[in-house]
Amino acid sequence: MSYGPKMKSPRNAGRGHETPERKKAKARSQKHRFSNRYLLEKDHAPASEEVVEKTLGRLRSLGNQIFALSPFTEYFNDWLVNLKDTLSDFESTSAISADDQFVKECSQILSNVERELEERRRKETAHDGAMKSLSDNRSLLKRIDEEYATRTTQIEGRKNSEIKRQSRNLQGLKEELDRLAQMKTGIFRSISKKARAQKEAEVTQTFNSVQTELELAVQNFTAEQEKLRNECEKRKQPVIEQMRNLQKEIDNLEIDASLEARRATCEALVKAINALLQRKTLSPH
Repeated sequence: MSYGPKMKSPRNAGRGHETPERKKAKARSQKHRFSNRYLLEKDHAPASEEVVEKTLGRLRSLGNQIFALSPFTEYFNDWLVNLKDTLSDFESTSAISADDQFVKECSQILSNVERELEERRRKETAHDGAMKSLSDNRSLLKRIDEEYATRTTQIEGRKNSEIKRQSRNLQGLKEELDRLAQMKTGIFRSISKKARAQKEAEVTQTFNSVQTELELAVQNFTAEQEKLRNECEKRKQPVIEQMRNLQKEIDNLEIDASLEARRATCEALVKAINALLQRKTLSPH
C-alpha cells in the first residue's frame, strides 16, 4: 500500500479571514503608533518656540538689569556668566540648530561687551585714586586759606600797631598846637609873637607830615592785603579747577555707565537669534 504525501495547510492560511477581534487589535496598535508620532511632531515645535521665548526673555531682562550701587564692576562677572549661560542653554537645546554664522556673530558680540566692561573696570579702578586726589586737594585748599588767614592777621596787626603809634603822635602834636593857641591869651603871653608863630608852624608841619605818613601806611597795608588776596586766589584757582574735574569724574563713576553697552549687547543677541530663526525658516528641508 502506498501513501501519498500528506498535504500541509499553508502557514498563512486563514489570514484572509481575520476575526473581528484581531482586526480591532491591529487598528488599535496602528492608531497608537500614529498618535505617538503625531505627539512627538506636535511637541517639537512648541518646545522650540518655548526655548526661543525663554531665551529672548532672559536676554531682555539682562539688558535692562540695573546695578544700583558702586563699585559696579563687582557685578560684571556675574552678569557675563548669566549672559553666556543663556546662550549656551539656547544652543545646546536639541530643537535648536545654531549655524556657523550665528556662532560667529555671538562670539563677536560677547567679545565687544567684554572689552567694553573691561574698559569700565579700568576707569572704576581709578575711582579710589580720584577720591584720594580730591581729598588731597581739599587739604591743600584748606592750607592755602589758613596761610592767607594767618598772613592777613599779621598785616592787620602791623597796621593796627602803626595806626596806634601814629595816632599817639598826632594826639601829642594836637595837644601841642592847643597849648600854643593858649599862649596867645594866657599866662604865656610873654613869649614873643614871632616865636609862637614859628613854633606853631613847626608843630603844624609835623602834624601834617605824621597824618600823611599815617594815610600812606594805611594805603600800603591795604595794598599789601590786596596783593596777598590775589596771590591766594591765584594759588587756589588751579586747585579748585582740579577739584571740579575730579568731582565730575567721580560723579560719572558713581553712575552705572555700563547699562547702555549691556542693553545694546542683549539687543544685538536678540537680533542674531531672530536672524537665525529666519534662516532656518527659509532654508530648504
